[in-house]
Amino acid sequence: MFVEGQTERNAIAEFVKRGLDPKLTQPVGISVVAFEGFGEYLSKVKDRVERYLTGKQGREIIAAIGLIDLYGPEIFPAGLSPTQRVAWGKSELEQRVGHPRFRQYFAVHETEAWLLAHKEVLPRSVAEALPSRCSQPEAVNTNEPPSKLLGRLYQHHLSRPYKKVVDGKRLFLDCDPNIVAAKCPHFSQMLTDLEQLAVGLKNHN
Repeated sequence: MFVEGQTERNAIAEFVKRGLDPKLTQPVGISVVAFEGFGEYLSKVKDRVERYLTGKQGREIIAAIGLIDLYGPEIFPAGLSPTQRVAWGKSELEQRVGHPRFRQYFAVHETEAWLLAHKEVLPRSVAEALPSRCSQPEAVNTNEPPSKLLGRLYQHHLSRPYKKVVDGKRLFLDCDPNIVAAKCPHFSQMLTDLEQLAVGLKNHN
């Protein structure tokens, strides 16, 4: 799994694995390759994918999965809806990498949307202050994306900032992927796709 930062490296792979393994007859391993932000991701992901998927070790890898936030990258054409941006970005980055076993996915609009989906893992005062729009976490958009929303609420109710690396890692340990999938269609689709990739490889072998 190729990700763009430390939060994803520290927590997301284990979180995704907990959502995926119960659906499989044999668990899969997820190794994480982290970049320093989207700029490095964009410039280096093609070479990294080639490095991991070629040679002897590449035969043991089901797929190379790219996962980045939809919020932040400035590569999208103007005027696209979030769903259109996901589709455009997936097509664009998969074409740039150009490897048949590479799949690109987006956290809409950030991985923190998944925490909003399972708000019970948040501090109680923060969870109770979530605005009504958080009932559809992937709709918490770029006007105040999920991490900035959490930052504002943490500061107001806990008198401290929300720390993506520290707080995010701890919260994702308690976050239930099944609860998130029920409220986040893009995340649910990613889990379904990964399950099909794993089952497809097993059947092929």
